[in-house]
Amino acid sequence: MQAVSFSAMDTVTLWRPVGPQELELIRQSGMRAFPPRLPDQPIFYPVTTEDYAVKIARDWNVPASGSGFVTRFEVKKSFLDNYRVEEAGGSAHREYWIPAEELPAFNEAIVGEIEVVAEFR
Repeated sequence: MQAVSFSAMDTVTLWRPVGPQELELIRQSGMRAFPPRLPDQPIFYPVTTEDYAVKIARDWNVPASGSGFVTRFEVKKSFLDNYRVEEAGGSAHREYWIPAEELPAFNEAIVGEIEVVAEFR
């Protein structure tokens, strides 16, 4: 089987703020996939800027769980073309809304590894 390479034009860089439990599940996947959503979480929402992810990790994850992390990853543009970018309370808060049942397909569209780029306590 021939390896497929992707250029920067074929992928979109996204970020996701996570707490320690979600990060542990990402690590268990080999830094290749996000875990299934919980029953009360119908949407998976990766965000379009690092600044927005930092705000959520620092201001929401730390108070809720003691620490927050910002992950960065690349997703095939051809997959994301099926979704709109949504504004969550303002133009600086832009995210994709991926239905929970479509998360396995989203994970398949991740190119490379999920990286931790910031940590807050």
